[in-house]
Amino acid sequence: MTDSVLLFGGTFDPIHNGHLAIARFAAARLSIPRVVLIPSGQPPHKREAALAAGEHRLAMCRLAVAGDELFEVSDWELNRGGPSYTLLTVQEFRRRVGMDVRVCWLIGADMLRDLGSWYRIGELAGLCTFVSMARPGVARPDLALALPMLTAQQRSEIAAYIIDGPLIDISATDIRQRVARGETIGDVVPESVAAYVAAHRLYASS
Repeated sequence: MTDSVLLFGGTFDPIHNGHLAIARFAAARLSIPRVVLIPSGQPPHKREAALAAGEHRLAMCRLAVAGDELFEVSDWELNRGGPSYTLLTVQEFRRRVGMDVRVCWLIGADMLRDLGSWYRIGELAGLCTFVSMARPGVARPDLALALPMLTAQQRSEIAAYIIDGPLIDISATDIRQRVARGETIGDVVPESVAAYVAAHRLYASS
């Protein structure tokens, strides 16, 4: 996939070594030369969740990949406002890169079970290639049952890009809890991110 881009959206609250590892793994596995991290605004499925301010999540993403030519960071979803529908983001990137570039969207394979509930999923599947990172030991869903609204060809392409990823046991929730307990997080996030979290007292208990 020499003329491809891998989009990786998420709350990144905070971004951690697991996020970076799976993005690097997927890009290397599929020979994708560019990964774009996209901190989300308000995820439609997490409307009640309290997130760190977008400016902080964006800054942490930029710090995490500073100097790494594989990555760039987009603030498009944060600046757009409103729910962060993946379709709108992919449409925007399509406008930027045209239709000749393969636009891939990285997700965890466990998300395939809920993909049918995504906003205008049929249209989205026609605009991007889903790259799904399978977790070791986790059964893959039956796509015909999980995604009956998609065409057989769309389901076949999704199945073709399910890749077995490394076992990474890092959770943003756990990181936030560790900070709240006063524990260090330098083993699970880049040092620059750990320093930023400390400097801005993110996730600290009041």
